[in-house]
Amino acid sequence: MTDITPSLNDYPYHIDISTRWQDNDAYGHINNVMYYGFFDTAVNSFLIEQGGLNIHDGNAVAYVVSSQCQYISPASYPDTIYVGLRVIKVGRSSVTYGLSVYAGEGKRRVAHGQFVHVFVDRRTDRAIPIPAHTKQALMSIFDESIENV
Repeated sequence: MTDITPSLNDYPYHIDISTRWQDNDAYGHINNVMYYGFFDTAVNSFLIEQGGLNIHDGNAVAYVVSSQCQYISPASYPDTIYVGLRVIKVGRSSVTYGLSVYAGEGKRRVAHGQFVHVFVDRRTDRAIPIPAHTKQALMSIFDESIENV
């Protein structure tokens, strides 16, 4: 298998996040738990902005059922964080996202991972099909050439 390191441009959706002093851990690096927050922020920004997800009053909600992150190199405050997002698998009620985190002026890749949502009915907590408008938005950032990030 060839190791290909994607750039931020390889992700059809991305956001910038300003780090905060409190994001650093005792070693002066952005703490590992913050990366899951970066993932969550990128995914939910996309779902709200592009997918029409109404997080307050909508019938459909998206629950995280799986997530993983691999750390490549440290980042520190005051680095700006750039999160790239793409969809790598769409099912009936679930979606798997591929994400990469880049940091600093050089936008060096510092972490990557996956994040899986299952769409459920807010009232019953039972899985439902991904809403049509949301699925259409997800398909707009689907990368069928990617099996695993």
